[in-house]
Formats: sequence, C-alpha cells, structure tokens
Amino acid sequence: MPRDEEFYGKHGEPRKYDPAFKGPIQNRSCTDIVCCILFIIAILGYIAVGILAWSQGDPRKVIYPTDSRGQFCGQAGTPLENKRLLFYFNIMKCASPMVLLEFQCPTTQMCVEKCPEKFMTLVKAYANKKDFDYYKNFCEEGVTNTMGVAQILALGLCPAMLTPSKPFTRRCFPALGLKGGMITVGNNSKFDDGMGNMRDAKDLVDGVKNATVVIEARQVVMKIFEDYTQSWYWILLGLVIAMLTSLLFIILLRFLAGIMVWIMIALVIIVIGYGIFHCYMEYAALKGEPGANVTLQELGFQTDFSVYLQIRQTWLAFMIILAIVEVIIILLLIFLRKRILIAIALIKEASRAIGHVMCSLFYPLFTFLLLAIVIAYWAVTAVFLSTSNEPIYKVFNETACEHSRKICEPTNYTTSPMKAQCPDSQCLFAFYGGETVYHKYLIGLQFYNVFLFFWCANFVIALGQMTLAGAFASYYWAFVKPDDMPAFPVFSSLGRSLRYHTGSLAFGSLILSIIQIIRVLLEYLDHKLKGAQNKFAKFLLCCLKCCFWCLEKCIKFLNRNAYIMVAMYGKNFCTSARDAFFLLMRNMIRVAVLDKVTDFLLFLGKLLIVGLVGVFAFFFFSGRVKAFENTAPNLHYYWVPILTVVIGSYLIAHGFFSVYAMCVDTLFLCFCEDLERNDGSAARPYYMSSTLHEILWKNKAEDPSSSAAQQQDSEDIQLKQQQTKDEDES
Repeated sequence: MPRDEEFYGKHGEPRKYDPAFKGPIQNRSCTDIVCCILFIIAILGYIAVGILAWSQGDPRKVIYPTDSRGQFCGQAGTPLENKRLLFYFNIMKCASPMVLLEFQCPTTQMCVEKCPEKFMTLVKAYANKKDFDYYKNFCEEGVTNTMGVAQILALGLCPAMLTPSKPFTRRCFPALGLKGGMITVGNNSKFDDGMGNMRDAKDLVDGVKNATVVIEARQVVMKIFEDYTQSWYWILLGLVIAMLTSLLFIILLRFLAGIMVWIMIALVIIVIGYGIFHCYMEYAALKGEPGANVTLQELGFQTDFSVYLQIRQTWLAFMIILAIVEVIIILLLIFLRKRILIAIALIKEASRAIGHVMCSLFYPLFTFLLLAIVIAYWAVTAVFLSTSNEPIYKVFNETACEHSRKICEPTNYTTSPMKAQCPDSQCLFAFYGGETVYHKYLIGLQFYNVFLFFWCANFVIALGQMTLAGAFASYYWAFVKPDDMPAFPVFSSLGRSLRYHTGSLAFGSLILSIIQIIRVLLEYLDHKLKGAQNKFAKFLLCCLKCCFWCLEKCIKFLNRNAYIMVAMYGKNFCTSARDAFFLLMRNMIRVAVLDKVTDFLLFLGKLLIVGLVGVFAFFFFSGRVKAFENTAPNLHYYWVPILTVVIGSYLIAHGFFSVYAMCVDTLFLCFCEDLERNDGSAARPYYMSSTLHEILWKNKAEDPSSSAAQQQDSEDIQLKQQQTKDEDES
C-alpha cells in the first residue's frame, strides 16, 4: 500500500526473516578502528600527562601551610617537623585587600610549635630574660640578647607584639571573643601594638576575616574529613544495608515480580507520605521558637547545615517539595494504571532472563571498580597538576616603594638594588605560579584531564551496557532456554565487546564526552558572568545550558540502544545507531508506553531503597532516636554521613536496577525485531515467550503509524491461535 511504503521509507525497512540468525552474531569483525586507535593514543597521552604531573607536582602544598621562605610547616623528615603551626607576625596586615588577590598576607610568616598564649610586646619582653627567651620562639633565626629592640624590628626578625592565639586549620589566629557586647582578645578589649599605641580588639577582626577567606573552604573540608573519620564504619554499614536491600528486592522481583511492583509502589507512597507528615510536625514544633521565623534569604549561606533545620521555612519547603512529588507519582500511577500491568509482564520476562544469567547481577561491581580507578586517577592527576607550580616571592614594604609587589629572589634579596632602594621592604613568599612553557599550558593539561575523565568514565559505562546487552540478547534468541545459550553469556559478551567493538564504544562515549565538556564550559562561563548585568547574555547562556542538557539525555538514550544493536549484529556504531533509531521509530507507541513505564517503575524501586535507608540514616546520625543517642558518633555536621549514605545507596540501587533496565531495553528491542523477522508460524516461530507475546501484542493495534502492521497483526493473531489450538489437540 502507498501509505505503508511511505511509512517504511521514512523509518527504514523492517527486518527480513533469516533462518541463520540465532542470536548475537559470533563471526564479526572489528568496528570503528580509527576511533579505537584515537582512543588508545588519547589514553597513552593521559598516562603521559599523569607521569608529568606526578614528576612536577607536590601535594604537600595542599596539606601543609607554607611560611615566608616557602617551607612546609610540620613536614616529616625536615627541621620543621615539630613546627606544625603557621604564625603571622602582624595579623592586622591581613586586612589588606591584596590578601584576596594574592592569597598571602603581606607580613612575615613562620612555623612554630605552639601559638602564643599571652599578651607580650618586644619592648617589655626584652627587659626580662625569661620573657625574651619565650618571645624568641616566635622570631626568625639569628636573634641574640646583644641585639637592641630597634635593630630587631628594623631587620624584621621579631613581631612587635604577641597576642593570645588559638590554632585554627594549622594557623595561629587571635583568640577573639565577645564580652559584654564588646569584642575581646584574651579577655581584654584593648591591647598594646608594640609601638606604644593602644588598639581595640576589633581592629583584629578584619585581619582575621580576610586571612580566613582563603582557607574557609579548607576549614569546612577539614571538618567534613573529621566527620568521615568518626563515622566511616557507620557509613559503610549503611551502604551494606543498601546493597543487601537492593539484592533482596532483585531476588524477590525474580520470583514475585507482580506482587513486588505493587508493594514497591505502595511503600514509595507511604514513605513519601511519612516524609510530608514528619516535615509538618517539625514545622509545627518550631512555632513560637525564637529565631525560627527567620527566612532562608535573611540567613544566607551557612556551613553548618543544622542551622537550617532550626528554621520553619526549611521544613515548609521540604513539605511542599515532597507533596508535589507525591501528587506527581499518584497522578502518573492513575494515568498509567493499565500500562503498569503490561510493564509488570516485561519485568517478569526480565526476571526470567536474569534468572538464567545470574552473574549479570554482580557485573555492576566490576563497573564500579573500573569507575573507581578512573575517578581515582583523575583526582590524583588533578591534585598533582594543581600543585606543580613553583613558589613565587614578591616585595612587601611598609612605606612607599616603586618595587612593591614585584617578583624577587629571597636568597640574595638583602644585597639586591630593590632592598637598597626600599630598606624596610622584605622578599616574602606570595603564591605558587610559574612562567615556563609547562606552567603556561597547565590549564590546558587540566582541561585534558577533565575531558579524558569524561571519556574514560563514559567508556566504562558503555562497556557495561554492551556486555549486558549481549548476554540478554543471547537469552532472548535462544530457542530452547537455557540449552541454546552460551555457557558463560556475560563473559562471552564482554570478550566480544573488548575484542571487536572497543572502537564503537570509544566513538559513542566520545560524542557524549564532547557534549558533557561543553556543559562544563557553559557552567564555568555562567560562574564567571554571575556579576554581569547583561540580561540577554544570561538568557542566552541559560538556553544553551538547557539545550545541551536535553541533547546529552538524547545522546545517552541513542547510545544505549546503539550498543544493543552492536552487541547483536556486530556492525559499526553509526549503522547500529541508525538501525536502533529506525526500529524505535517503527515502534514509537511501544517505546512511549512500555519501555518508559518500566523505567518509571524501576525508578520507584530505587527511590524506595534510598528513602528507607535515608530515613534510617537520618534518625541514627541526628540523634533523634534515644536508643541511638549514645551509639551515634559526635559530628560537626551530621548531614555529611546522611548525604553520603543517601548518594551511595542511590548508586548501589542504580547499579543493581540498571541490570534490570538494560535487560528490559534489550528484550524490548529483541521483541520488536522478533515481530519483524518472524510470524509465529511453524516455519518462522517467535522466540518470545507466549506470555510476553500475549501481553505486548495488545499494543501493536494501538500504533496508528502502520496500517500494514495492523493487517499483518490480525493474520499473526489467527496463526498464533491456530498454533495454540493444534498444540492443545496434540
């Protein structure tokens, strides 16, 4: 018919019957060789970048504070091993705006064993031998009792004063406090600056504030790290519980798919409903509490997230979000109630397939291992690259000097013309940088590191998808299951994927990586343009981010189906992607109402596991349950282990359920191919199970895109009924 020819002309020709096709083709050749070679060269280049970074980088720059001479405080095996803390000669100089630009205070800094514990000026300490001996712990080497105060200060060997300080992120900061509404340091509101002037303690605030801007993030990271050291075994226990729960769900799905899906749906609704109830109770409990009516906008950003939980608006926001999610899920379930029965049948068939390929359940562990290696290599390389700069020293001066902030060399600075022209200036460590060719292209190497991280990570995920697709395709196209299946379907599929299709995997993951790196660049531009007032530029950037997000999702979907076709037929990536696309277009209604509904049900399963484990983690780590009050660790931020457990639980659940999702997608494409290749007759029997055929067949008539398909369907139904009747009579 003309209409049918037009339809198939747009969406490709359907598959023809091939008596020789018995599942994934064994005799195949290598595909996308050029991309395979390119990927190997890129990996070799990545290894070279890693070696270069490891030879040039020095992670000690991140771990240890650096004094004015560029030495590391507290580094093992050095004279400064016992001097772990960094001491500022004059913390008030850190109030300079230059601190924020150069990340270093324009004052001498040295490594000390302890922070000063009392007020003291050089003038007063010099008059008492015992006090001066104590004072010299905070002076440069070379200070003797024979030197006068004026000479010591002129040479910049000692600070003019000491103030009571406390160690904070391995640096000594004044021990500021609040007494009677006034800022104090060491319980005093005023102090002697060593130059005969009495200063207010509040003068220290700006210096401390600016000095901590650079290390504020490090402070949070250190606290988070401490929380991890205190709670890692509980986090591990939570992840083990998530793994066992996921495994239990998968096993129950294998035998009780229909019941488990309905239980899963009910539990998701109940868990989210409880979340709404809990948020309402917290919201109501905070009524009338002092400070609870402060808005999130007024509060601003706080590193201690527990502060937000003491505000009513936070719980109101949680309650609204959960209520919206609950309503959306209920409406979707009502709208898709008929399709859920069909999706359950598909899940049941997937359960049978997984039952014959049980080792597929443990394949995500292999994927996690490879991803962990990729992430670790990227992180280590990034750290070494970021610490491969050289120390840069600059001129810091008290009075006007034409050489101020110029680069200098500390070894011969005392005899240099700069020192002669600016007698009170000093050559101090400023930051890490460099002017060599290597340092100029350092940003390019970091970009290459990120790009190869995306490429390798996507390659590992793609390898897992193609391996599982090949294994489940072997199950579907086995006429007598499991006799016609290979002995080790997962290992056979993994071997085929690596031996023949490394290039195709690299090709698909390369396309996805390019899109992801563009998204990273757009986020970087958005961050840089945050202060800009150009609304058109913001709108354009927002549109681009949205478009590339959608494009990434589309490419992931197409890649996934392309890998299934590569696993079955062994063709190159582009041909397989085209075949998969046209096959999906010829079965558009099924894709919309079956495949996606099944994905939705599996997502509810992941949501349920994350919800159950997350609720348990919240009550345990927050100390809301008295039974766990003494057992739970004492933490800075109890949201750290909770968030870690929730994210880890989702990844674990996603790993297990991704096997189901891949199985469903593979069986779905195989089912569509089966309908086109065979007609259910004795000569051309279907490979699908009778139950799957009976359930999925109903949707064929709903596809208005092909009248020829409808006519063929009615004939196939009659043949199927006749075949069933003959079998019953025999």
